[in-house]
Amino acid sequence: MSLILTQYQQDMLDGRYGKGKALAIRIQKAIGEGFRAQRMVPITRAHVALSAQEADTWFARKMRDAGATCAVSPTVNPGYCLKLFQQLGYVDGESSALMRETHQVYQALGANLTYSCTPYLFGNIPRYGEIVSFSESSATVYVNSVLGARTNRESSASALCAAITGFVPEYGMLLEENRFGTVLVQVDAQLKSEFDFALLGLNIKRIGRGVPVFTGIHPSAVTTEGLIALGAQMNVAGMVDLFHILGVTPDAPDLDRAFGGKQPERVITITQAHLDEHRAALMPHRLDHVDFVMLGCPHYTYEQICRADKYLEQNSAAVPVWILTSAATAALAQVNGVSDSLEAHGARIVPNTCVDEAACWGHLVGKQGVTDSPKCAYYMRAFGVNLAVCDSETCLTWAAKGRGEF
Repeated sequence: MSLILTQYQQDMLDGRYGKGKALAIRIQKAIGEGFRAQRMVPITRAHVALSAQEADTWFARKMRDAGATCAVSPTVNPGYCLKLFQQLGYVDGESSALMRETHQVYQALGANLTYSCTPYLFGNIPRYGEIVSFSESSATVYVNSVLGARTNRESSASALCAAITGFVPEYGMLLEENRFGTVLVQVDAQLKSEFDFALLGLNIKRIGRGVPVFTGIHPSAVTTEGLIALGAQMNVAGMVDLFHILGVTPDAPDLDRAFGGKQPERVITITQAHLDEHRAALMPHRLDHVDFVMLGCPHYTYEQICRADKYLEQNSAAVPVWILTSAATAALAQVNGVSDSLEAHGARIVPNTCVDEAACWGHLVGKQGVTDSPKCAYYMRAFGVNLAVCDSETCLTWAAKGRGEF
């Protein structure tokens, strides 16, 4: 059965509401037909994985020039804080012009320029069961799994099309039957911090494709930061739209509900040894020197920033510590005096910025860094920045010493 449009959607396709909306819905119709969707359904929220990179801005510019505006104002992913990096002298004129244009184009489209990869923490928090269109791999999985809203894994382009039209094709994670667990994952390991949850996420290749249902994780060990880390790292090592944690996430009060009354396709056990294997691969036993520390991929929460501040108050950094976060969280840290305290002890809060921006982090090429995020290391390696990966406390300990050792 082919995708059937409502009269309003057909009018949009026929250009009655302008070339921009016609182009957007034509793209969505093609996506829907590719996934054998039968209809388009309305959305109430969107998030676009904006970047200050030419291909992404080209598509947004094309939509703007065709007269498109957003029916649903989306939040957007980070680019970089132009004012800060110009002051630091780390970006050239060409890169600055592109970031400035990116801002102007999305502003003209009607986006909500939050510049954060964690929109679900502030300003764009979907309700349970709400149909939305979120791009950004770590945001999609959090919205589906933790909040129980419904979104497919959108690209920046398809999420922008959804924001422009107000609709998405109905397939995949929007359908109830696709949201049940398929793989039972028994966790036989101690999860004491969000870094342990990140290590668990890196085991996705052992888990394989499907919707994992984690058991053996005590609810008291689960934090917002741990859930963010789990989803983010599963989407570095693999592709996961949705996970369940028994007794924690909203669609997994018990195994029967999590699996929709069916038996799991397979059962996998993740042990402490599996976590330690990834830990050893990420963390060298010694670094002769550490040049910088990079924290905040995904963007740090206020809780994580306060923890870093508390640690650095006792152990000031001997090398630069960069802490990436949303503008909203940075403002909270500023008004509460936390950002001033961090700067006094060698750390800087960086709002609106992604680690995946070679324009502003290129000065770190050839230096040895440390991060608490495998995702950060993966992204920055692509443009020549080398980072070891360990838990946040170890990162800050090494920052204080200027070298890494156990």
